[in-house]
Amino acid sequence: MNKILALFIFISIGLFNNSYSQQNSSNFSDHLQFGGGIGLSIGNGFFSGTLAPSVLYRFSPKAALGLGLNATYNKSKDFYKSTVLGGSLIGLFSPIRSLQLSAEFEELHINRKYENSLNYRNDNYWYPALFLGAGYRNGPVTVGVRYDVLYKSSKSIYADAWAPFVRVYF
Repeated sequence: MNKILALFIFISIGLFNNSYSQQNSSNFSDHLQFGGGIGLSIGNGFFSGTLAPSVLYRFSPKAALGLGLNATYNKSKDFYKSTVLGGSLIGLFSPIRSLQLSAEFEELHINRKYENSLNYRNDNYWYPALFLGAGYRNGPVTVGVRYDVLYKSSKSIYADAWAPFVRVYF
């Protein structure tokens, strides 16, 4: 995992260092873009809510680097409750206007407590994910798919290593 993270950081620095020299404005805030996600799922005895704000620094029209936060609460009536808190580092690169490639390292702290269950034990651990993705970009919106190369079904909060995404930054 450390080799993958080091490779991601090395590639990001190379891409963004090269792009930085092309910027026209010297005002830091002119290069910031804000976005994120909101999730809500309600079902028969189930609730899940997520807030995931993020900020990007756009080095050029082709390259950006950003930080994100994630806070999720889940509750399945008479089964379990979980809290997921963490952050992420994301790099975006658009070799052509309509294509966006991404690499995102996410580190989440999972705290899961089961109610009245002898079959499951409570969980409290950190889980890393490294998503590589590609999407179709149109203005501030990108729609695509990403893959977690560190995926472990027994630990991940995600159902699968593959996940669709919609990304919006203003």
